Amino acid sequence: METLDRVTQQPEVMGGKACIRGMRVTVGMIVGQVGAGRSVEEILADYPYLEREDIMAALRYAAWRAEEREVRLGAA
Repeated sequence: METLDRVTQQPEVMGGKACIRGMRVTVGMIVGQVGAGRSVEEILADYPYLEREDIMAALRYAAWRAEEREVRLGAA
């Protein structure tokens, strides 16, 4: 996976959820806005401290996480 240095996780910020550049803006919030039909331009207008690349990084991160598979291990 390419480096997603705009996506950060810190226990003290939003309970450790994936956020954008250490801000209190979660990847889930951005993906939810896109999923609700909001355009990148609308999101940027509502959150002027975000940059277009922040939104693209959130979408790339969400796509990467969606492709992960959890493998159940047998009991020891």
